[in-house]
Amino acid sequence: MTSESGPQGIPAATIIIFRNASEGGAPEVLMTVRSRTMSFAGGMAVFPGGRVDPADYALGETVASQHGLAPDEAAHQIAAVRETLEETGLALGLAGDITAERAAAARQMLTQTEALAPVLEAFDWRLDLAQITPFARWFPKNEAIARVYDTRFYLADLGTGAVEVSIDHTENTRLFWTSAQGALEAAERGDIKLIFPTRRNLERLALFASYEEARAQAEAIPVRTIMPRVVEQDGKPWLTILSDAGYPVTAELLETVARG
Repeated sequence: MTSESGPQGIPAATIIIFRNASEGGAPEVLMTVRSRTMSFAGGMAVFPGGRVDPADYALGETVASQHGLAPDEAAHQIAAVRETLEETGLALGLAGDITAERAAAARQMLTQTEALAPVLEAFDWRLDLAQITPFARWFPKNEAIARVYDTRFYLADLGTGAVEVSIDHTENTRLFWTSAQGALEAAERGDIKLIFPTRRNLERLALFASYEEARAQAEAIPVRTIMPRVVEQDGKPWLTILSDAGYPVTAELLETVARG
């Protein structure tokens, strides 16, 4: 499955990480609250991720053919794997001798190298990008905003609920597990704040009773670049998205939209 190409933004990648709920019911996803000092989405609850770095592109060029991916797509998936390890301590999209202790050591090394390739070599790990599934691509282009991210979203599954995560103390102030519906309800209560793409993705995730259902829909609907646009309806401006990309809510009154 491939994404459409689109106008240039800052390339970024994020993973929506699932785990089984401890008492059954809807699966949980991992969210982080970004530091209020961050220029993008400061204070907002988002999924772990970040921009694609030059080292991600370099590694992507090297391994793309092994994973049946274009180099650009491989670089985005590598960035998602790297950012997840860096921000949460979880070693997803990787294979080899992976334990909690080794993952913690690899995370520490990553803070120094700021690149995944040296970590893979030091720990004798390899990429296992089959663990992550392309889910969406959002590019909320706005000529008035200098830093606009073109973000690819991926899905991954931990399965068990017995996992430890910890914040990186730089970009994030909190990590928490929640059902997608629980996150939406927390936003309604004012406990967390959500930007437009995160809210729409949570509404889509709330449709699924399991990771398998989410992955099946992701594999059935080709990823297309979502570029929200403003339309007038009944004399009011609405921010709208594609109607056939798998999202149950495709419009929101512009005046209620939280900006990054």
